[in-house]
Amino acid sequence: MSLLLCRQEPVKNPYYIDVLDVHIYSSQELCYVIFNHPLLVMDEFVDSSLLDFIRRELALPVLADRMEKLAETGSRPEEILTLFLLECDYYTEKEVQQFKAAAASYRRLPAGEYEKARADYLFGKRQYGRAAARYEKVLEMTEGSQEQEAFRARIYNNLGASYAQMFQFHKALAAYERAYELREDKDVLKRIYFLSRFAPELEIKKIFSSQMDGKEKTQWDKEAAQAALDGEQAEAVRALRSLFKKDPVKRMQGAVGLVSRWKQEYRKMV
Repeated sequence: MSLLLCRQEPVKNPYYIDVLDVHIYSSQELCYVIFNHPLLVMDEFVDSSLLDFIRRELALPVLADRMEKLAETGSRPEEILTLFLLECDYYTEKEVQQFKAAAASYRRLPAGEYEKARADYLFGKRQYGRAAARYEKVLEMTEGSQEQEAFRARIYNNLGASYAQMFQFHKALAAYERAYELREDKDVLKRIYFLSRFAPELEIKKIFSSQMDGKEKTQWDKEAAQAALDGEQAEAVRALRSLFKKDPVKRMQGAVGLVSRWKQEYRKMV
């Protein structure tokens, strides 16, 4: 995937941002990513490879040097990137101030909330492995804190969702169970039930299954059936069905391409 806006500079080696699956070919495109994804660029984004791209490919050596000096003095990434936004003149000064305000609002969050926001962002971008690692980090930060049990329950819930998306069902179940132990939330119980349907090999503890009444299970079964119906209409499923309508040679060629694409997508998730 590539993101092309108004101006394309003579870039021979585009800068790849794996979380977004985007190749950057211009300073305007980089400005767009910075402005619209503050949580992505506030940590672990400004590094030597980015500065080399700005220096060599975008032909902005003076700006790259100024950014590098800011980094050496301990400036935060958003402060360094604010300089880039201002110098590129793609966004107005008012818009640059909006970016600074958004970054500042995240920085004011307690450490655990900030890490959760970053993990939630990665989850939204289908980077489930990275999200899970950050959720685990939040749990380490808040371990032993009874005052944050409700917050930890939310983290365990999101951790379970991350593992479920990666088909690591045993880990997902363990996370959901811990979330329910910390806070008896029916939505978490429902997710445990859905896991048991999707992966029958899982053993649900009696302490959880005993709290699922018949009426709730009936409703959850309806929701699961609807989800299955929606899944059958998904684009990937339709593409797979169309393969079986082709002759054997084309079917095999299409299957190889489809499986290869699925593998690439899964590798990005984990």
